[in-house]
Amino acid sequence: MGPRYLIDAFTGLLRLGWSTRFRLGSAYWKWRVETAFGPEPSQHPPLYRRMRMVLDYAAWTSRMRRLR
Repeated sequence: MGPRYLIDAFTGLLRLGWSTRFRLGSAYWKWRVETAFGPEPSQHPPLYRRMRMVLDYAAWTSRMRRLR
Protein backbone atom coordinates (compact mmCIF):
# COMPACT_ATOMS: atom_id res chain seq x y z
CA MET A 1 0.00 0.00 0.00
CA GLY A 2 1.74 3.08 -1.22
CA PRO A 3 0.89 6.69 -0.53
CA ARG A 4 -0.92 7.09 -3.88
CA TYR A 5 -3.13 4.09 -3.09
CA LEU A 6 -4.06 5.54 0.31
CA ILE A 7 -4.81 8.97 -1.15
CA ASP A 8 -7.01 7.37 -3.83
CA ALA A 9 -8.77 5.20 -1.23
CA PHE A 10 -9.53 8.01 1.20
CA THR A 11 -10.57 10.34 -1.61
CA GLY A 12 -12.95 7.68 -2.91
CA LEU A 13 -14.38 7.08 0.57
CA LEU A 14 -14.81 10.78 1.18
CA ARG A 15 -16.57 11.27 -2.16
CA LEU A 16 -18.89 8.31 -1.53
CA GLY A 17 -19.60 9.49 2.00
CA TRP A 18 -20.33 13.00 0.79
CA SER A 19 -22.70 11.77 -1.92
CA THR A 20 -24.67 9.75 0.67
CA ARG A 21 -24.49 12.57 3.24
CA PHE A 22 -22.59 10.22 5.57
CA ARG A 23 -25.79 8.35 6.45
CA LEU A 24 -24.08 5.04 7.08
CA GLY A 25 -27.28 3.33 8.21
CA SER A 26 -29.19 4.25 5.04
CA ALA A 27 -30.75 1.77 2.65
CA TYR A 28 -27.94 2.41 0.15
CA TRP A 29 -25.21 1.38 2.60
CA LYS A 30 -27.16 -1.68 3.73
CA TRP A 31 -27.59 -2.71 0.10
CA ARG A 32 -23.90 -2.04 -0.58
CA VAL A 33 -22.78 -4.25 2.31
CA GLU A 34 -25.17 -7.01 1.29
CA THR A 35 -24.05 -7.03 -2.35
CA ALA A 36 -20.37 -6.90 -1.40
CA PHE A 37 -20.30 -9.43 1.43
CA GLY A 38 -23.59 -11.34 1.31
CA PRO A 39 -26.80 -11.15 3.33
CA GLU A 40 -25.59 -13.15 6.35
CA PRO A 41 -23.23 -11.19 8.66
CA SER A 42 -21.83 -14.41 10.13
CA GLN A 43 -20.53 -15.31 6.65
CA HIS A 44 -18.69 -12.00 6.12
CA PRO A 45 -14.89 -12.07 5.95
CA PRO A 46 -12.89 -10.95 9.00
CA LEU A 47 -12.80 -7.22 9.77
CA TYR A 48 -9.26 -6.70 8.44
CA ARG A 49 -10.14 -8.36 5.13
CA ARG A 50 -13.37 -6.34 4.81
CA MET A 51 -11.53 -3.07 5.45
CA ARG A 52 -8.94 -3.96 2.84
CA MET A 53 -11.70 -4.78 0.33
CA VAL A 54 -13.42 -1.46 1.05
CA LEU A 55 -10.15 0.45 0.56
CA ASP A 56 -9.50 -1.41 -2.70
CA TYR A 57 -12.96 -0.50 -3.96
CA ALA A 58 -12.60 3.14 -2.91
CA ALA A 59 -9.18 3.44 -4.58
CA TRP A 60 -10.60 1.89 -7.75
CA THR A 61 -13.52 4.35 -7.87
CA SER A 62 -11.13 7.27 -7.40
CA ARG A 63 -8.89 6.05 -10.24
CA MET A 64 -11.88 5.53 -12.53
CA ARG A 65 -13.08 9.08 -11.90
CA ARG A 66 -9.65 10.40 -12.78
CA LEU A 67 -9.73 8.50 -16.08
CA ARG A 68 -12.90 10.28 -17.21
